[in-house]
Amino acid sequence: MKVLFVGDIVGNPGREVFARLVPAMKASREVDFVIANAENAAGGSGITEKIAREIFLSGCDVMTLGDHVWDRRELYPYLDQEERILRPANCAPMAPGHGSCLVEAPGGILLGVVMLLGRTFIKYSSDCPFRVLDTILAEMRQKTPHIIVDFHAEATSEKVAMGWHADGRVSAVLGTHTHIQTADERVLPGGTAYLTDAGMTGPYDSVIGQKKELILDRYTTGLPCRFEIASAPGTLCGAIVDLDEGTGKARSIQRVQRA
Repeated sequence: MKVLFVGDIVGNPGREVFARLVPAMKASREVDFVIANAENAAGGSGITEKIAREIFLSGCDVMTLGDHVWDRRELYPYLDQEERILRPANCAPMAPGHGSCLVEAPGGILLGVVMLLGRTFIKYSSDCPFRVLDTILAEMRQKTPHIIVDFHAEATSEKVAMGWHADGRVSAVLGTHTHIQTADERVLPGGTAYLTDAGMTGPYDSVIGQKKELILDRYTTGLPCRFEIASAPGTLCGAIVDLDEGTGKARSIQRVQRA
């Protein structure tokens, strides 16, 4: 089974390229299942129910979020209703929504997805992602060995540590948040596919999705500015993980970058 994991969808350019490329990838059977991080899908900050529904209709099977999950309060009821859109599992227990889910994939395979938020250089207060993952896996692995983890974190060291912590217990650990795709994809010794950051699905003629002129002005003057999503065409970034249907271990991982 081939799972496409899509890095942070940023604004309208990211949504457009996702809607243009993903349906064809699924129709051609290049990929069987699609997970997308969409925490920046609404103007670069958060997501709305309307936009989430559009992304699901474009071929997304499970959607993950991140530290911008609480930017739009109108989303909160939808997080409770839709189990396929995940906020970080290590948020406070009383937070709206779900941090993990089990979804039936093609061929009747039960696929688990877990969303976790890092703590190093992340301002949002959260529980230990390593311990929370252990708690989730204690139950989830009784139902399926096919488990994908989105680790939304700033520090590469924290992401690498999570890969080793989960090796042999999940199918893949895929990083998000920095919007810059890394080139360290590999299958760890225990059979877990790993990539420090899947990159950004959005306008690459920019500074991580924002208009470069505004960011350059901020850096050169030291003055604050309001960010704006760049209007350049989008590029889809992520990775395709090929999972063994019996064991859930990764056969391979391949980075994706398509315009």
